[in-house]
Amino acid sequence: MNDNIQVYGSPYAATPAAAQRNQVLRNTYWLLALSMVPTVLGAWLGLSTGLARAMSPGISMVVFLAGAFGFMFAIEKTKNSAAGVPVLLGFTFFMGLMLSRMLGVVLGMQNGASLVMTAFAGTGAIFLGMASLSSIIKRDLSAMGKWLFIGAILLLVAGIANFFIQSGALMITLAVLAIGIFSAFILHDLKRVKDGHETNYITATLGVYLSLYNVFQSLLMLLGLGGSREE
Repeated sequence: MNDNIQVYGSPYAATPAAAQRNQVLRNTYWLLALSMVPTVLGAWLGLSTGLARAMSPGISMVVFLAGAFGFMFAIEKTKNSAAGVPVLLGFTFFMGLMLSRMLGVVLGMQNGASLVMTAFAGTGAIFLGMASLSSIIKRDLSAMGKWLFIGAILLLVAGIANFFIQSGALMITLAVLAIGIFSAFILHDLKRVKDGHETNYITATLGVYLSLYNVFQSLLMLLGLGGSREE
């Protein structure tokens, strides 16, 4: 029997395009889960060695921006080759290492461990919510991508400006906006995969990972600011 024969008109027959979309989505979820391992290892190494905290805030920001954009450029160049996955995992290790600075500050608080777990649970809940919405919503959300990108750039510029201004109110505002913008990015990126607009699972994983990273970091910042005021 020819396994390629399909029963046309049958609601149970998956088209090749649908099968490809499902494969990309599954690969994205698997690689996203795998990327958490080097992230945790990087964070653990940073906490253990104090490497990130040893750098001044200015140097840390420069290293973060240069490393992040350098890795993203390399991922874009290798996304269609066998080197794509290792480069992506190297990037997530670097991001975990840079996250250790904030983790160290929060963990140094009296209820630091519970704050980190709360931020992790909140990030997981947002991801599950956006993933569910991406399956429910039938409308094409591609058009919202450019507005989200503009919002992300404005957040980056405002964040760099606040590095010099050091405004607590602006920091809180940016964290709240970041949670909203990057939650929408998760929905947008997953919907692009489901609609067949994104066919490279490495690119899809990178987008969702960055959004999750920013949501977690923003939640951690808000909880950390709240925890520091309670002490």
